[in-house]
This record gives sequence, C-alpha cells and structure tokens, in this order.
Amino acid sequence: QVQLVESGGGLVQPGASLKLSCTASKIVFSLNPMAWYRQVPGKQRELVAVIEGSGSTDYADSVKGRFTLSRGSGENIMNLQMDRLKPEDTAVYYCNMGHWSGSSYSPTLWGQGTQVTVSS
Repeated sequence: QVQLVESGGGLVQPGASLKLSCTASKIVFSLNPMAWYRQVPGKQRELVAVIEGSGSTDYADSVKGRFTLSRGSGENIMNLQMDRLKPEDTAVYYCNMGHWSGSSYSPTLWGQGTQVTVSS
C-alpha cells in the first residue's frame, strides 16, 4: 500500500510564498496522475492542481499563475510552489494519487493533509 505524506504547510502573510511537498513511500508519480486538493471547514474538497505521468499540469482558475506543480528530484516527490498567497488560499492541503475517469480526475489515495494559513 502506497502512503503519501505532505509537508511544508504553515502560517504566512498575504503575498508570501510557501512550498508544499508530497512524498510517496513508493515510486508512483511517473506512473499515475497526482493532484493537490484543499479544503476549508464546511466546504467540499477543491481540486487545486493536477500533474500527469507525462509531467503536464493543469490548475484551478483560482490559483493559475500563482501556483506551480512539479515533480521533485526524486521519482517519489511532488512539490506545489505557492506564490503571492492570499487569505482565501487558507485551507488544509491534501496530496492525492488518482486516475482518469474519462476526462475527469478521480482521487484514489489521500495523504493526511497539511495546514496552510495566510493571514496578516
């Protein structure tokens, strides 16, 4: 069973940057689409960014141009660089491994989440 562990969350001021990392217990990132979701209490989990096995990426409109999803130096590390953070980016961020169901990303395996708080 693959395990996903997120790291890098924290408290930052608006306009600052943070980098989240997701480490898998096995090499999976080149074989499966991976994604970051985020969730605010009382709301549904939101898909933030997806990276395919080929390395191509897609982003939610709310983060496009500010967030960058990439693979790390190892085959089992995925990074989410978050720049120009806004208070509305505050959420618990979850790493996810999934699959494609038609043209839609379908989550399969979740990490435990890491809190990101953007506040002055």
